[in-house]
Amino acid sequence: MQNEKSTLGYISYTETESFKRLRRLRMTEAFRSMVRETELTPKDFIYPLFVVPGTHVRKEVKSMPGVFQLSIDETLRECVDVKTLGIPSVILFGIPEHKDEVGSGAYDENGIVQSAIRAIKKEVPELVVITDVCLCEYTSHGHCGIVRDNQIVNDESIELLAKEALTHAQAGADMVAPSDMFDGRVQAIRRVLDQNAFHNIPIMSYAAKYASGFYGPFRDAAESTPKFGDRRSHQMDPANSDEALREVEQDIHEGADIVMVKPALSYLDVIRRVKDRFAMPTAAYNVSGEYSMIKAAARNGWIDEQRVMTEVLTSIKRAGADLILTYFAKDAAKLLR
Repeated sequence: MQNEKSTLGYISYTETESFKRLRRLRMTEAFRSMVRETELTPKDFIYPLFVVPGTHVRKEVKSMPGVFQLSIDETLRECVDVKTLGIPSVILFGIPEHKDEVGSGAYDENGIVQSAIRAIKKEVPELVVITDVCLCEYTSHGHCGIVRDNQIVNDESIELLAKEALTHAQAGADMVAPSDMFDGRVQAIRRVLDQNAFHNIPIMSYAAKYASGFYGPFRDAAESTPKFGDRRSHQMDPANSDEALREVEQDIHEGADIVMVKPALSYLDVIRRVKDRFAMPTAAYNVSGEYSMIKAAARNGWIDEQRVMTEVLTSIKRAGADLILTYFAKDAAKLLR
């Protein structure tokens, strides 16, 4: 081997036994795969689905290419596909036919999500069905809870969220996921589930959910854009990470079984801090804006979609996420297979 010149002069690598070539284990794919520290698998993913009334409805969300509002029959087709790809779980978001100020469709035992749960558990019983527990898709004003004098009321709202979670469990949901960020909602949901003998239904809490600009496309999909104001009174300030630890600790104390950080990409540091601090099963939501940015850049030929998708999902898992909610779940599972 010839000598190579460095900034310190000529060094004979063949004569320097202690010299370490870190590239040695990068030279072939076989070596790279043998020492890879973070491995993605389809089992890491939870696939979000937006369920709407009707039949044969498959309406693409304009701001989220490849994501659809689906009637229950189309949702079942997606669930069969998801299961075939080795993805273990879906999370359901419902868009009701009618909305009102108190979001009554959210806790209607025959509501859109409750009906979808029963259909999925009958058709694909092995699939883990998680339900988003919030009122924003169901309220006429688009906020996550009850509004009084232009203020979002905490305690009245969590009573309705607990009622919603109970109807999901009664319909056959395997797990409930409160996403509202109101104080005390995990405790309220745990209490009502236990009082009704649903002791074994886990709660995946959106424990550190930030007031993010990355949610825009989701609000198109869920038809949940607030009619006035914003959600900064209950979702977290993006500048804070110590506060996230307090939020997560509180939810664990109240009975959360899995804690979630949302969004993922701009909060990888928070995911890492949560995992290191609590060693709890930790989820992260690769949200709509993160998805749509990649889709848009790929459609313009600016990036390699598959490569960037894989890199993003790997970074989320590397940061400490055990579970990743992502609209890329099916695409990633196909690629990994």
